[in-house]
Amino acid sequence: MKKWMWWGCAALAVVNLSACDPQKDAVDAEKTVVSDFESGTDDWSGDFAEYSTQQDDIMEFKLERASLPAALDASKKAMKIEGHNRSDDMFMYLKRKVTGLDPSRTYKVTFEIDLGTDYPANSVGIGGSPGSSVYLKAGASPNEPVKKLVDDFYTVTIDKGQQAVGGKEMIVIGDVSNGVEDFVYKLVKRTNSETPVSVKPNANGEIWLCVGTDSGFEGKSTLYYDKIKAVIK
Repeated sequence: MKKWMWWGCAALAVVNLSACDPQKDAVDAEKTVVSDFESGTDDWSGDFAEYSTQQDDIMEFKLERASLPAALDASKKAMKIEGHNRSDDMFMYLKRKVTGLDPSRTYKVTFEIDLGTDYPANSVGIGGSPGSSVYLKAGASPNEPVKKLVDDFYTVTIDKGQQAVGGKEMIVIGDVSNGVEDFVYKLVKRTNSETPVSVKPNANGEIWLCVGTDSGFEGKSTLYYDKIKAVIK
């Protein structure tokens, strides 16, 4: 009897040690990405999609790390992105790789985005409102979102849905309206805290975060990503 009791205790000790394996805890730990762009791009890059090759020279795309507008705080930096939606359906996006995740697990991702915008919700523009017809989306994928040319039209590989409708990998978390009735720059916060995005990492334990705007407004949009926070757990 004493012999069996000893083996039982030894087995229990092995189970407890396994449960406290520090390497396993490392890949299972919650990861948080917070980028405020004060000292650099923090590994965020971006691109543009959903337009034809014939429109290459007229979309007025620009992506750069720049100062916030003076009406906000010109001493602070942000990721500035802009384009002129001459294709009726322009997608402008940022992306960032996250490593060190467990390939066997599915993660939930929530975002908080501080966005500099000067477009009122009730404003009128060609094709739609420059505020409420430009949809902000956020999500994640095991594969890098890249621009892809299909029959002279640039698409993007992440499943983002179409304008006001989200996709399997990106969801709509709001629009780019500034919350007031005038064309003045405001910082607005958008989040999907109540509707996290599910993602399973690739075999290397990697996912790609992606945020962007899907535009139904057929004019020029200029936006400032002041801060992007993503919690992965």
